[in-house]
Amino acid sequence: MKKILFTLTLLMFAAIAVAKDDRPVVAVIEFKNETNAYWWRGGVGRELSDMLSNELLGTGVFKVVERKKLDAVLTEQDLGASGRVSRNTAAKMGKVTGAQYLITGSVSNFEESGSKGGGLSFKGISIGGKKKTASLGIDIRVINATTGEIEYARTVEATSKSGGMSLGLYRGGFGGNLGGEKKTPVGKAIRAVLIEATDYLACVMYDQDSCMKEYRKKERRRRSKTKSAVDLD
Repeated sequence: MKKILFTLTLLMFAAIAVAKDDRPVVAVIEFKNETNAYWWRGGVGRELSDMLSNELLGTGVFKVVERKKLDAVLTEQDLGASGRVSRNTAAKMGKVTGAQYLITGSVSNFEESGSKGGGLSFKGISIGGKKKTASLGIDIRVINATTGEIEYARTVEATSKSGGMSLGLYRGGFGGNLGGEKKTPVGKAIRAVLIEATDYLACVMYDQDSCMKEYRKKERRRRSKTKSAVDLD
């Protein structure tokens, strides 16, 4: 009898846990590029979407549609890196993949500056003399898969620098077409914007607490900084 009661209790708690699982179900569409970034080549758009998917999963507050389900619909709809998502397409993708939201991303800004000094590299260990700065911006949009409306949008920017004559261990990059960029300013900026985008999405789509004020302040600072860089009449 005790075993039966114990089993029933476990089932009850499991049912409650499932019922309370209100995590948003999202699908991340392949990123597109609007810049002349030298590191962008075939396959990078998918790698960035996979990296963002991993970051979203890491928060524990999202369910992410697996790549196989998403690829089937992307191929049929001829979306891919084009980023074209109409109301009808969004609704169909949501129905087929089970996603409530579609997340699109595009690299909207990239700049790299700096000089190269002397450097040595031997068997993956490098003593670099490079001094570089990389600035990266991405535009994130969250589309309701039922209505096709854009519910959330944000531009995320990051700047990363490399120091001179610092000891660095090179063991490959992110993998794939971004291989070799993990320890570079570009790689650090990519990771930073994806993490910031993930934190923002977790805030507005799930937490919806005091973090909302924080991100409104961040957005005001970003806009103010952008405006101050030019003369406006």
